[in-house]
Amino acid sequence: MPDEQPPPSAVPEGFFTTGGSTSDLDRDALEARFLDLESRYRGLIDHLPAIVYIDLAERQMATAYVSPQIEDLLGITPQEYCADANLWASVMHPDDRDGAIEAYKTGAAGSQPFTFEYRLIARDGRTVWFSDSAIVINDENGRSLYIQGVMLDITDRKAAEEEISFLAFHDKLTGLANRAMFDEMLDLALARARRTERGAAVISLDLDNFKLIDDSFGHESANTLLVELAERLREATRDTDLVARAGGDEFLVLLSDIDPAPPVPGGADGASVASEAVAARVQQALAAPFESHGTELYITATMGVAAFPLDGDSSATLVKNADAAMLRAKRNGPGGFLMHATAEADALTKLSLSTRLRKAVQDRSWMLHYQPLIDLDSAKMVGVEALIRWPDATGGLVPPNDFIPLAEEMGLIDAIGDWVVEEICRQDALWRDGGLEMDIAFNLSPRQLWHPELVNKIMQPLLDGGVDPAKITVEITESTAMHDPDRTLVILEEMHDRGLHLAIDDFGTGYSSLSRLRHMPVDVLKIDRSFVRNVDGDRDAASMVSAMIALASNLGMTALAEGIETVGEWDFLRDRGCELGQGFHFARPMTGADILALHRRSSLRVISGDAS
Repeated sequence: MPDEQPPPSAVPEGFFTTGGSTSDLDRDALEARFLDLESRYRGLIDHLPAIVYIDLAERQMATAYVSPQIEDLLGITPQEYCADANLWASVMHPDDRDGAIEAYKTGAAGSQPFTFEYRLIARDGRTVWFSDSAIVINDENGRSLYIQGVMLDITDRKAAEEEISFLAFHDKLTGLANRAMFDEMLDLALARARRTERGAAVISLDLDNFKLIDDSFGHESANTLLVELAERLREATRDTDLVARAGGDEFLVLLSDIDPAPPVPGGADGASVASEAVAARVQQALAAPFESHGTELYITATMGVAAFPLDGDSSATLVKNADAAMLRAKRNGPGGFLMHATAEADALTKLSLSTRLRKAVQDRSWMLHYQPLIDLDSAKMVGVEALIRWPDATGGLVPPNDFIPLAEEMGLIDAIGDWVVEEICRQDALWRDGGLEMDIAFNLSPRQLWHPELVNKIMQPLLDGGVDPAKITVEITESTAMHDPDRTLVILEEMHDRGLHLAIDDFGTGYSSLSRLRHMPVDVLKIDRSFVRNVDGDRDAASMVSAMIALASNLGMTALAEGIETVGEWDFLRDRGCELGQGFHFARPMTGADILALHRRSSLRVISGDAS
């Protein structure tokens, strides 16, 4: 601020004009009139809901007068403000400073009124928006004397504008993106995907039977649960994913910029792998109960996925196909997950597959492959998991995910399950003849678990074949076990009493109640591969897997990690106390003869480099 300037509280001399020469009027009358006008003016500006200021044109940024409202709005006294020519710029919001100063200087150099907006930071830390309207006052020769302005507080208006802007693209209840924003971001993601040859996917998510909660606890409680659920969805998805509420109890998730290449040679494409991982995390996020009015509620969600470009090349098509996949997944029961490509199999193809499947059951034209189960400390093979394969006409193998659901739908799964147990007994005899005593695990489908003669159907072939039941581990998925936990417990206890070992498969993707799990006679807890993938580099996955290993130990169970593919994952799991593992890093599923040959090697460490 220059040395000589009017007092901070004074209106600059000459600002008011009387319209005549002092030689024509009585000087005392003129002075009285001037004081009266000054009093009226000061009374007016002191009560305006704004800050009035007068700057000196020849001393840019030097303020001669500022109204007392500045103290109410910013906590700065008029005296402080007028004494420091740099104060206005120093309390400016950093993002606005350069633009506001340039607008002021440009306006002050011109002859027209000017208006600009900016934010100032008050003494108490508040951010206050102002609309600053000013005019340049010239003398009779056109020389600029003053810049007179009014700083109007528009903070409330800006907040309203921001809220309107937010609600245009966000759901008011949950704060998630709304359908309009989702469609816009999906269009952008597809444009990038076409340009960079990367992938994208849409997950359609629908809460199962949520209307029952609304009907039972009321709309307000249901809304509270939706808000909490939205937060869980945010935490379960990646930072690069977009979660949107499509309406009611329906949500959409956008996965963009996906590497389309399969993470593992011959494996699923990148979009499928990424979608499955997100779906698994969503299921895990919903596994913990919600609470309403002191009551614990379990909420599940059914999901369908459509991937670009396989399932559509436009936003509308992808969303439509993801919805269709979700609806088909619901037919298989709540909490499911289905890719559109699987759901939309051509009717003729499905008919052909059904015909061939019936013939395969009749001819028993199956084969078992066995994936080694590894002691993570010694890297030795300590058991195998039997995995059914279906040889197709081209000489390849049809994986179980492609025909087991159809076999269940057609009522053929029991016949296939009977064959699996018989084949395990036959293979075990061959291994014993070759000097190999091997623990064997196999999977039960949901329909098999509820067969009234299940235990006898397993035990009789074992007894007939001389197979020790203690060598056999029966695996059921977590979601199957928890579908009807009381009924499941009875069946598991019967199998355990007959000497069979039991494993919970895909742990972490279902809806386990720990209070129920601790009473089940389970020997092995298999940690799902979606959590194991990149566990050594993903902090969240590392925390979850460490907790699962500790849980297994505390419950007296053996932890087994699925899908180990790297040395880093192996080292992490071993260091955290996980006892067993399986995955491509050690060995892929192979024939019974190959298992015998593998057993004769001294250590799986020799082949781990090739297998990885």
